[in-house]
Amino acid sequence: MARKHRNSSLESRTARLKLAVRRKPYSGPSLARGVALMYRRNKTNGSWVLKASDGHGAYWTKAIAEADDHDESNGKTILNFFEAQDAAKKLARGTDGSADTAPISVDSALTAYRRDLDARGANPYNADWPRLHLTSVLLSKPVALLTSAELNKWRDGLLGTMAPATINRLCACLSAALELAAQHDAKRIQNRDAWDIGLASLPDAQQSRNVILSDDKVREFVSVAYGIDHQFGLLVDTLAITGARPSQAARLRVEDLHDHPLRPKLAMPKSGKGGGRNRSAKKTERYSVPITVQLAAKLKAAARGRADDAPLLVQSDGSPWGNNPGQCYHREVNKVVTAIGLDPDVVTAYCLRHSSIVRALLQNVPIRLVASLHNTSTAMIEKTYSKYITEHSDDISRKALLQHEELQAAVADNVLALAS
Repeated sequence: MARKHRNSSLESRTARLKLAVRRKPYSGPSLARGVALMYRRNKTNGSWVLKASDGHGAYWTKAIAEADDHDESNGKTILNFFEAQDAAKKLARGTDGSADTAPISVDSALTAYRRDLDARGANPYNADWPRLHLTSVLLSKPVALLTSAELNKWRDGLLGTMAPATINRLCACLSAALELAAQHDAKRIQNRDAWDIGLASLPDAQQSRNVILSDDKVREFVSVAYGIDHQFGLLVDTLAITGARPSQAARLRVEDLHDHPLRPKLAMPKSGKGGGRNRSAKKTERYSVPITVQLAAKLKAAARGRADDAPLLVQSDGSPWGNNPGQCYHREVNKVVTAIGLDPDVVTAYCLRHSSIVRALLQNVPIRLVASLHNTSTAMIEKTYSKYITEHSDDISRKALLQHEELQAAVADNVLALAS
């Protein structure tokens, strides 16, 4: 039989009703290591409150039931002192009281999500990133006890510190971790509304910023990058010419370079984007991307002496760029952007991709081909880049303007007939 803990101040209804009504709970008995029962005195029935440690110096609290101050216990929503002890221990340690079945915390949910990402060949940074912004209280809290209000408060607290679109991506990472935890512990985690509502996407956050660089600025970008570090410059040069995502270029292998003397190309790895869980298989697929003879020569020289399955693009110390290359080069990119007279808070390495797509569209490359060469869809091209075309195609669109008759006549008058 489970041990019953005694407490003269909370054990009886009479003793509890002598306590002053207040918001702060009264301390009760310690039920186990890191687990305690508390009591909040209300004007009506008081409430039993569980206080539990996450094992790392932080605590979380949860009201588990009303006290039988005025109404008799029903064994569920209204509990007496000893029944509250049993309910508190089950909630803190699991249905059978074992530490192995302790509720999944947000922290452990992110850990499990990282393992899942690794297993699927996805970017584990998506599980690490939320930790940088979550409070210790939220990290230690069981997923089953999360509320939409507290998650919403956390999300809105990020406004002003990062762009709304970035907040949405961060919330999506956290939601994915919580959803995975709910799938593994469906019996206890039945509060999906907490993150569906609390971490809902901010409206109008997907308005892409106009970060299309002119061809001259792209050339400056590449030139300055080579000046900082040759291997960094080689990565930037590849991004500028192919329009690939940095994570794709980082996975290029030596054997992916086809250095034809006139029509060199790269067998670019596909990204894992587009939904579905089989990302690993998708990322092994390749698609052909043309490159310049000059870039092919530089890549061939850089890869000389390395195995076919070795990374084609590496850092200056020979190490690969990894799954999240931006973590390795963000300081260098800031230096480049500043050196070419632009704002590093606006212009990033990803602008090279945006610029490549718009450049192809303005050269009348069919939109289906542009999408294929950039490993995206025609729908995404139109959604993201159509708004840029009118801003960067003045010379092209001006040819289609309706000319008034008097202007056409004036032009005709200025045309001299050649002698026959």
